[in-house]
Amino acid sequence: MHNYPKITGRKIRVAVVGCGRIAANHFSAIEKHAERLDIVDVCDVDPSALAQAVERTGAAGHASLDEMLASTQADMVILTTPSGLHPEQTIQIAATGRHVMTEKPMATRWHDGLRMVKACDDANVRLFVVKQNRRNATLQLLKRAVEKGRFGRIFSVSVNVFWTRPQEYYDSAKWRGTWEFDGGAFMNQASHYIDLLDWLIGPVESVMAYTATLARNIEVEDSGVAALRWRSGAMGTLNVTMLTYPKNMEGSITILGEKGTVRIGGVAVNEIQRWEFAEQDADDELLKSASYETTSVYGFGHPLYYDNVIQCLRGEAEAETDGREGLKSLELLIAMYLSSRDGKRVALPLEY
Repeated sequence: MHNYPKITGRKIRVAVVGCGRIAANHFSAIEKHAERLDIVDVCDVDPSALAQAVERTGAAGHASLDEMLASTQADMVILTTPSGLHPEQTIQIAATGRHVMTEKPMATRWHDGLRMVKACDDANVRLFVVKQNRRNATLQLLKRAVEKGRFGRIFSVSVNVFWTRPQEYYDSAKWRGTWEFDGGAFMNQASHYIDLLDWLIGPVESVMAYTATLARNIEVEDSGVAALRWRSGAMGTLNVTMLTYPKNMEGSITILGEKGTVRIGGVAVNEIQRWEFAEQDADDELLKSASYETTSVYGFGHPLYYDNVIQCLRGEAEAETDGREGLKSLELLIAMYLSSRDGKRVALPLEY
């Protein structure tokens, strides 16, 4: 495998490209790790977003990625740009010998995801894909329960994302709601939930899906459903809509196994609502502390995610979500879109 150079004895220098909605979560995560991270550059095509970012971070501002890469001292570039731009930007950054962290989804097309991983491999740089929800306390407890085999055989899985995105949200930027740059309810809003399907339950054998644009004036779907079968034999459903009246209602996962039943719900998998196992475990004492009030559907995982990335770059840990791990949920997403488009069951992996 790769022998990445370690960054030790100094702060890791980072640059952020794209200073819109999600960038604020990254700025605050970087601020929380100020003793180990130094933000040296920010970049955005929108002058006012760029000015705000420069004021907040004190970093040098750039109007284009080309200009930034020509002068930056960053060890890693963080992409919080529209999803469809991630592949070319990642390939361009990797070619300059810098590590890349990209927001989800890593790409909107399967072959783009593969190209990103190859480009970073070829340049011997790391590719990180942000999956901050994995670090939420509720999901960490659930992951441990699965790994310890507490469910026995898992039979049934249900994931619901009942949220709201008004037309104004899609109208707020030209790239939103487009196939090329954004992807729909599955790929953008529900991508962290689709990530749970492989991360928690294991490899998916096949999927069947329907998607529809029922109420919003956008290219992509505002609602979708899917039926899944895992290689383990477990079966499940995914039910997603951005049309919930009048506001975000639920982001949940239910797992039914031979020796356990769990439902984690709330607006964004932030409340443990059922937790029943045949056998007791020390983790059962942690239930109350794991549930949290959520003020944001993004969760509180970004600083925890950054901690893992920093440790990786310093040679102290393995990556939790690298490019290859990111490909697993991208593959499942693409399979769902292919199934919906062609009206057929799609088996995984997509190619050998």
